[in-house]
Amino acid sequence: MRILVTGFEPFGGETINPSWEAACALPDHIGGAEIVRLRVPVTFSGCLPPVLDAIRELRPDAVLCLGQAGGRPRLTPERVAINLDDARIPDNAGYQPVDCPISADGPAAYFATLPVRRMTEAINIAGIPASLSNTAGTYVCNHLMYGVLDYCSGNCPGIRAGFMHLPYSREQAAGKQNTPSLSKEDILRGVIAAIETIVN
Repeated sequence: MRILVTGFEPFGGETINPSWEAACALPDHIGGAEIVRLRVPVTFSGCLPPVLDAIRELRPDAVLCLGQAGGRPRLTPERVAINLDDARIPDNAGYQPVDCPISADGPAAYFATLPVRRMTEAINIAGIPASLSNTAGTYVCNHLMYGVLDYCSGNCPGIRAGFMHLPYSREQAAGKQNTPSLSKEDILRGVIAAIETIVN
């Protein structure tokens, strides 16, 4: 079994992104599954092509995309991606779409095909705070989740895919007053628990 795990580069003035930090720290194999990592740019136009190229080349059994959700206090597997780009801040290329559909003729939304509820439960059992989320936002994270699910739906429905947001790491929150965060070690433990659930 092979699982493609993606993480984003830093954005919004941050020097690190916990999603890529966690992806890099993952062991090469989890529960017998090979883990392949991919760093993704925080741009609406650039995030999807490298992930789709990797899917076509690697033919993974599952795709877990990770992203940062600063301000959230826990890991949040995402249940649904919506067909909308609406950015509160510009992406790393300076693009800031408002009320733009991701796909002009695509469905309004896609549900994750990963076992997101069981992933959430497994993370909590591991002692890491997690909750199932019904909104992946309307920024680049949602754009990537929608695009991956759209591609898999039409081209490789056997590949399960989804997205999970991670809170700030302790290092990021150090200069931010009253901002929730988790240690890198706890974030990593939560991601591993989620991947073990995908494998099983």
